[in-house]
Amino acid sequence: MTEVVNLRQARKHKQRADKDRRAEENRAKFGRPKAEKTHAAAEETLAQRRLDRHKLTPDE
Repeated sequence: MTEVVNLRQARKHKQRADKDRRAEENRAKFGRPKAEKTHAAAEETLAQRRLDRHKLTPDE
């Protein structure tokens, strides 16, 4: 036999889970010090340059 589900409570539970997930993403995105953001941007730039150096045909 199936379990009876209160749709209002299920909807609220889903909204809370979505809100918690979004909050965790924002903490990762905006909750970092400036030095850490700068370091991550420098690493990303370096990785992109390394990738561009290994291209078989240069962009024209």
